[in-house]
Amino acid sequence: MIALQCLVAVVLGLVFLGQGPRAALAAAGGGVTVALGNALLAWRTFAGWGGGGLAMGRWLSGVILKWMAIIAGLIIILGQYKLPPLAALTGLVAAYAINLLAFRFKG
Repeated sequence: MIALQCLVAVVLGLVFLGQGPRAALAAAGGGVTVALGNALLAWRTFAGWGGGGLAMGRWLSGVILKWMAIIAGLIIILGQYKLPPLAALTGLVAAYAINLLAFRFKG
């Protein structure tokens, strides 16, 4: 799923290249931000063996890490580098749609 999200980020970066390199970077950055957040979630959730309570705690801390990474990425993309917001949000939504589609077609 993370590889697909990175692929979507690259494709959107190429699509937004027609609007300029800043828009392409924003679109790719938005998608990679979601992929990074999901990678942190997976890393934290599947860190090791343990009981039910420990697994729930790992999952919860992974979700918190995921959203901290996504919010921090958007702050960097939109606030610090002042890249186009529409491109960044398009990349973010497209990469997150891969996340939702993966759960829809899991079986």
